Amino acid sequence: MKEQDTNKNKLSISGLPGRHGGISAEKPKNSGQAILRLWKYLSKQKILILVILVLLLINIATTLTGSYLLRPIINKYIIPHNVPGLIDMVFLLFGIYVIGVIAGIFQNRLMIIVAQKTVNMIRADLFNKLQSLPLKFFDTHNHGDLMSRFTNDVDNISDLLNTSVLQLFTSGITLAGIFMLMIYISPLLTLVTLIIVPVMLWVAALIIKKSKAFFTTQQSALGNLNGYVEEMITGQKVVKVFCYEGNTETAFEKLNYDLRNKATQAQLYSGVMMPVIQNLNTINFALTAILGGLLAVLRGFDLGGLAAFLQYSRQFGRPVNEISSQYNNLQAGLAGAERIFEIMDEIPEIADAPDAIVLNTIKGNVQFKNVSFGYDTSKTVLKDISLDVKAGQKIAFVGSTGAGKTTIMNLLPRFYDILSGEITIDGINIQKIKRSSLRRLLAIVLQDTHLFTASVMENIRYGRLAATDEEVIAACTLAGANTFIQQLPKGYHTILKKDGGNLSQGQRQLLNIARATVSKPVILIMDEATSSIDTRTEQTIQKGMDQLMQDRTSFVIAHRLSTVRNADEIIVLENGLITERGNHDALLAKKGKYYDLYNAQFD
Repeated sequence: MKEQDTNKNKLSISGLPGRHGGISAEKPKNSGQAILRLWKYLSKQKILILVILVLLLINIATTLTGSYLLRPIINKYIIPHNVPGLIDMVFLLFGIYVIGVIAGIFQNRLMIIVAQKTVNMIRADLFNKLQSLPLKFFDTHNHGDLMSRFTNDVDNISDLLNTSVLQLFTSGITLAGIFMLMIYISPLLTLVTLIIVPVMLWVAALIIKKSKAFFTTQQSALGNLNGYVEEMITGQKVVKVFCYEGNTETAFEKLNYDLRNKATQAQLYSGVMMPVIQNLNTINFALTAILGGLLAVLRGFDLGGLAAFLQYSRQFGRPVNEISSQYNNLQAGLAGAERIFEIMDEIPEIADAPDAIVLNTIKGNVQFKNVSFGYDTSKTVLKDISLDVKAGQKIAFVGSTGAGKTTIMNLLPRFYDILSGEITIDGINIQKIKRSSLRRLLAIVLQDTHLFTASVMENIRYGRLAATDEEVIAACTLAGANTFIQQLPKGYHTILKKDGGNLSQGQRQLLNIARATVSKPVILIMDEATSSIDTRTEQTIQKGMDQLMQDRTSFVIAHRLSTVRNADEIIVLENGLITERGNHDALLAKKGKYYDLYNAQFD
């Protein structure tokens, strides 16, 4: 859309072509803040979460109770050879563990429901946020990276909520329960067991500190790679025409290598945690068993208590292991949440003024009064532009590439807001008109076509959803598209896919023109709309285009100046300034810039 240099928004990796090649690695934000924001989504399902917590406590209680029952089973039934009592205790244990299994099954099923509903809300909010962002955001952000946030990052949050959150809660509560029961059985053995805990925590903290940054940079590197792949797939024809395959492969290898390095570093640090903790826990278990055996021999510590304590000692390290095993999901999920919330925190399109009005009908008088604008405030693209267009007039803009023609067309529908001056429609400042109302009165046919995955009829009706089939067909006839549509396999009901990939570029543009026609605009903007259509086709539809522009205020940008000869006024732009204006004959007679542009077409 822009006509100014946007190199500052392009790749930070040298030698990679295109706008979507990559982004710089971003500094990770506060993970605690991401957790709080995730909780805002989870808290909308408080009842289910409460039920999950109850089931979780039941599951943990059965596990801890089953382990503690080893003490009376050994002391009161195994050592005294009380077989009937032992059988009763076995059945009791069986019942306890069955209750735990049932509670675990239901808690997992409910957590999946909560997690998927939460992800659904996040995905919906992210998509809705994108709809509220201005075009400037999409012009300056990596499209592949945005897709990565929608897919990979959301999936990481799903994994986090499905398994990691529940596992972390279970492990934390289990750890607290085991600790209390260990103190109850033997404070001395508990003290020995706790000697190794600070070492475990120190190792875990060290690994977390080292790996945290790598997970966020891994996500950024993945976004870079996705963006480059998306761009190369979209531009595959250009790649092949210019034999750029080798360079493309080299660039991809560079991005792929960068992702591999960052992913390796992230996985290396997180993957080393579990074996380290497991080995420390094994050492701890051995020390506890040795000391417990000595206490049993020398001080009469009961064997049942020792067996139960050793069971808890083994279980004491398991929650730490489980936390470390979920560390990948935890970090990837939080990094993904941070990246998603970054988009949600973007400044949306400036809201309509509180007193903004709705216009249902207008005459079509348009004025630009000393308008200046720049995509970047430090660089002005349009300088003191003034126009006075009467309703029904056809105004053409011509000039060199980058002169500011398309920029003017971006200002009228308020895709961008001006820096100074005023634009009015029927004397009303467009900033005092609701955007939705303003844009319904306009129709724009851009140089770049876009068709949705839907039937031809639905694509045309996108211009006005209430249009009847007859109105759609009439619009296509006027645009010169009806003939080729009738030749499609299912006519107007043919499904278009891949942005109309089964149509020629000219046919896609004709459908875009028909879409604008069916919207019945009062003001029509044609931004080099016929640039993708061959001269013969252009001549065929020119009459229909003239009919479309009749009684409508029309703004036309055309690279073939022969198409704007009948314009009421032709505006010549150079470096954001109006250098010449007048009708075709007057400008030719002047023998200025327009004269040079016109004659250059025939050289």
